Amino acid sequence: MPLIKKISPGRLIVLGFALVIIMGTILLMLPISLNEGVEISFIDALFTSTSAVCVTGLIAVDTADTFNVFGRTVVAMLIQVGGLGVTSVGVGFILLVGKKVSIKGRKIIKEAMNLESMKGLVKIVKAVLLMTLLFELVGVILSYIVFSQDYEPLKALGISIFHSIAAFNNSGFDILGGLQNLIPYQSNILLNLTTCFLIIFGGLGFLVIKEIFEKRSFKKFCLHTKVVLLMTTLLLVVGTILLKMTENISWLGAFFFSTSARTAGFSTYNLGTFTNAGLFTLIILMFIGASPGSTGGGVKTTTAFIIAKSLYANSTNKHCGAFKRKFPVSIIWKAFNLIILAFLVVIIGTFTLCILEPENSFMQLLFEVTSAFGTVGLSTGITPHLTSLSKFIIVLIMFIGRLGPITMATIWYQKKLPEAHYSEESVIIG
Repeated sequence: MPLIKKISPGRLIVLGFALVIIMGTILLMLPISLNEGVEISFIDALFTSTSAVCVTGLIAVDTADTFNVFGRTVVAMLIQVGGLGVTSVGVGFILLVGKKVSIKGRKIIKEAMNLESMKGLVKIVKAVLLMTLLFELVGVILSYIVFSQDYEPLKALGISIFHSIAAFNNSGFDILGGLQNLIPYQSNILLNLTTCFLIIFGGLGFLVIKEIFEKRSFKKFCLHTKVVLLMTTLLLVVGTILLKMTENISWLGAFFFSTSARTAGFSTYNLGTFTNAGLFTLIILMFIGASPGSTGGGVKTTTAFIIAKSLYANSTNKHCGAFKRKFPVSIIWKAFNLIILAFLVVIIGTFTLCILEPENSFMQLLFEVTSAFGTVGLSTGITPHLTSLSKFIIVLIMFIGRLGPITMATIWYQKKLPEAHYSEESVIIG
C-alpha cells in the first residue's frame, strides 16, 4: 500500500501497538469475555488491554474475577504479542504461510529490535519465536507441578500456561483471583525459582540468549552481552541485599522481588506493608528495568551502565568504555537523552497524579507511575481506585514505557539535520 510505504518504521511500530491495544479493548468488553453478571467500563478494558500489550501487569480489575476462559485467553494472547513485539509476530505469520519478508518489513524489524543492521533478520525472528516457545514450555511444566497440587488438572494447566506466558514476557498478570497475585505461594521454592528463571531470561534479550547458547564462554561474548550479564547479576545481588535489609521478608522473597521489580511485576508479599526504603529500592530497580531487545521495559541495564561509566570517566579523565572496548560518543549521548526523557515522563506523570489523586501519598503515586513507565506491574494497591482520568494517564505512560521515550519523541519530527549551522560559542556550565 502506497500510504504504508510512506510511513516511517518508528511510526508503523507505534501504530501497530495502538491497533492491537484497540482490538484487545473491544474483545475484552464483549460479553463473551466476561464472567456471568460482570460488567467492565471502557477505561478498565482499555487499561487491561494496554497493560497486557505493554507487558506491564498493572490491573484496574482482577483478571480472574472479571474475565472468563475466553477473556483470559485474550489477555494471554495480548501479553504474548506485546512481549514478542507486533512486528515479530507479524513476520512469524508471514513465514508461516510461506511468504517472503519485504524490505520495508525488514526495516521495521530492525527498528523494533534495536538492531544495527538488517543482516540475518529472518533467522533472528525465527530464533526468537523458537526460544520463546521452548522457555514457555519449560515454564508450563514446572508451574504445573505446583498448581496441580491446588487445582484440578485442566484448570491447573490453564493457570500454568497463563503464568508461563506472563512470566517470560515480564508481565505481572495472574489468574488466581482476589487480587492476591502469588502471595499464597510466597514460600514455594519451585514456583518462586521457576518464575524468576523465566523473568531473568525474558529480560536478558533474545540476542543475548542466542549468544549464550551459541558461544558458551564469557570471553567470546560481544561487549553488549557482557554488559547485560554484568548489570543483571549486579542488580539482582544488590537488590536482594537491600530488600532484605529494609523489609521483614525471607531471602527467597527478597530475591524474588529483586527479580520481579525489573519489569515483571509479580508479588509474593503485600507491598502496602513495605517501608519507604523498600519501595524506593523497588522504584530504582523498576526504573532501570530489563535489557534491550527483551520482553522487559525500563531505561534498560545497558543505559544505566553507560551513564555510570561516563560519569566515572569524566570525573577521572579516562575514556568511557568497558572490557577493553570504548563506547562510541553517539551511544553515550543517546543514553543521556534516554535517561533525561525517562525522568521527564516519570516526573510529569507523578506531578499530574499528585494533583488528581491528593488522597494518595507521594510515594504511592511515584511508585505507580514508575511501575507503569518500567512496564513492571507492581502496585501498592491504589490502581483500581484511581479516577478514569488518572487511569488514562497511566495508560499513556505504559504505552510510552513499552515503545521507549526516544521512539515516542522522534516519531513526530522526521526532517533531516540541516547541513548549514551556526558558529559555536561556549557557555559556562556548573
